[in-house]
Amino acid sequence: MGLRREPLRPTLEDAATKAAVEAANALPSIVMVEARGSNVLDADGNRYVDLAAGFGALLLGHAHPAVERTLLSQAPRLMQALGDLYPSEQKIELLERLAALYPGRARVIVGQSGSDAVSAALKTARLHTGRPGVLAFSGAYHGLGYGPLAACGLRDSYREPFADQLNRHISRAAYPLNERELGHTLASVDRDLGNGKIGALLVEPILGRGGVVVPPAGFLSELGALAKKHGALLIADEIWTGLGRAGKLLFSLDQVEPDLICLGKGLGGGLPISALVGRDEVLQSWQQNAEVVHTSTFAGAPLACATALTTLDVIEQEALCERATTVGATFCDSLRRLGSDFPKLAVRGAGLMVGLDLGGSGGEGLLLQRRLLTRGYITSTGGGQRDVLVLTPPLNIDAALLDAFVGVLKEELRGLAGTAA
Repeated sequence: MGLRREPLRPTLEDAATKAAVEAANALPSIVMVEARGSNVLDADGNRYVDLAAGFGALLLGHAHPAVERTLLSQAPRLMQALGDLYPSEQKIELLERLAALYPGRARVIVGQSGSDAVSAALKTARLHTGRPGVLAFSGAYHGLGYGPLAACGLRDSYREPFADQLNRHISRAAYPLNERELGHTLASVDRDLGNGKIGALLVEPILGRGGVVVPPAGFLSELGALAKKHGALLIADEIWTGLGRAGKLLFSLDQVEPDLICLGKGLGGGLPISALVGRDEVLQSWQQNAEVVHTSTFAGAPLACATALTTLDVIEQEALCERATTVGATFCDSLRRLGSDFPKLAVRGAGLMVGLDLGGSGGEGLLLQRRLLTRGYITSTGGGQRDVLVLTPPLNIDAALLDAFVGVLKEELRGLAGTAA
């Protein structure tokens, strides 16, 4: 395949990771030029099956017909309004629609990215509790705006150049991988919250870029109880897990009712938009004596609000949450059967948010990603050492495409093992 090359840069210093990155650099990259559904064409005319879907953001796939129709009908009517001063009808409808997802009386702040939504959540926690502290988790990724960046636990290198400009009131606990670690994590959280300085307990219901780690049952409910005990707000970062990706519209609600929920990625059907949804009394904290706001010029723009409404409609009409659960379970079962040939392989996830932990040295996920690209599959990586292959295909992907991928993956895993040997 006549693919283009784009050099990668190692972010870790160990020799094994450097070797894996160098091997990945020897394989090609691509430039995307066109896409529809679960297929992508590159600048050389090659076709790929997209199992990354914009880092999980294209819930409906590329160029969904309903999203296209919305764009064509909305663009000639109104593309930009005037924020909260003179909002569009699409923004008001979206606010009402998102508020209805929350179990109790709710309010919504719209933004432009997942990082933006997390920033709004952290600001809300400071206003409501009067406390500057944030408790986050190892391996967590919440975006790279300055508020979320301070809480980022994925890689120290993301934070270190800007450390003197970031919130210093940050605590971190280990994200529990299993039941054995759960007690230690909860004890650490209880201890840190007990200092009375933490107003925000920020958590991903499933660790996303950290390697698609599903925590033990009861983790979120216990966090909710500890937050309530110590007067902190529980913030669920559902930017990856929400809106059907992990099989539920709001994944966290099966275990707990967070004070605040952050949404992003797939909300706009391919357009940038995000939202913070939460308890009315908490978000009322923005009502200050002096004007305090969280907004931007394009936050809540009519075009993105319109495609967000369409996305929510399609998720409901096509039962994509339920489909993600059933198709994802079958897919993961097929992947787990590979374990008989590759005992180090661990399959994790929920719905169509899947991580393959290769159980080897750092950078192996990156190398496998590039090998799969040469076979016609677009994937992404996760984990602190890029040792996890991440699969987040469109929720409406043809199951036959997933079945075919399993066979190709088996071949490439054998090839990867032979390279390591």
